[in-house]
Amino acid sequence: MSPLLALGASLSYGVADFVGAVAARRASALTVTLGMQTVGLLALLPCLPFLPGSPSTSAVVIGAVSGAAGTGGLIVYLRFMARGPIGVVSPLAAVTGAAVPVAWGALVLGDELSILQLAGVALALVSVVVVARVPDSAVHAADIGAVIGGLSAGVLFGGFFIALDATPADSGMWPLVGARVASAVGLALVMRMMARSIRPGTATPFILGAGVTDMLANVLFLLATRGGLLSISALLSSLYPVIALLLARRVLRERLDPVQSSGVVGALIAMGMLVAG
Repeated sequence: MSPLLALGASLSYGVADFVGAVAARRASALTVTLGMQTVGLLALLPCLPFLPGSPSTSAVVIGAVSGAAGTGGLIVYLRFMARGPIGVVSPLAAVTGAAVPVAWGALVLGDELSILQLAGVALALVSVVVVARVPDSAVHAADIGAVIGGLSAGVLFGGFFIALDATPADSGMWPLVGARVASAVGLALVMRMMARSIRPGTATPFILGAGVTDMLANVLFLLATRGGLLSISALLSSLYPVIALLLARRVLRERLDPVQSSGVVGALIAMGMLVAG
């Protein structure tokens, strides 16, 4: 069940990414992110009595660390995406966010992968880069800042996955409470220091949808790591750019170039290899 849960997380992350991007066209990225964190927390709290697991200091603290890493990665990601070039930042963040937990699982946790799964890992990482690239984006030798930004965001995203996996197995969904509280409070303080408005305006319904689906993705990922390998769960969950791209094509009528289309096909093949292995 673990690979299927991770694929469900990827689907939910992709939907949240797409809906969040639509919301960001109507409100600032910080407002959208804060709204998503708050909505996700409010959606999770009523479900806690029905989910197995008990709260503990370590669960909440480690969850808060994961939330800080994920939110920090998002802030860095958005900042450098605004500076550009997107064609450098986006693929680097995507593939690093997948590669870090895969390496951690293999080298630190001792995850054992079959030859088929190792080949699937390689294909999936390449596919994420191909899908996330932006056609016709200019890349120059002077774009060292974009490289550092993309790598930094990816490392923080990977840290989010690793920290969630490190939470106690009997803690249920309480680590996600710690993650969301830390994220929401941290973002609120940042926006207050920047004197930024938190009013979402017309972006409200999209923030609600993105917040709920993002929390669902986190729940599914946490369940996947509890029942399977971190490396496989994180990699499958990191295929969300494929989902977001397909939604953009379907809803916004955005076209895929031939290279991106090949990346989608490669990602689907990699999914099959990882699950079958």
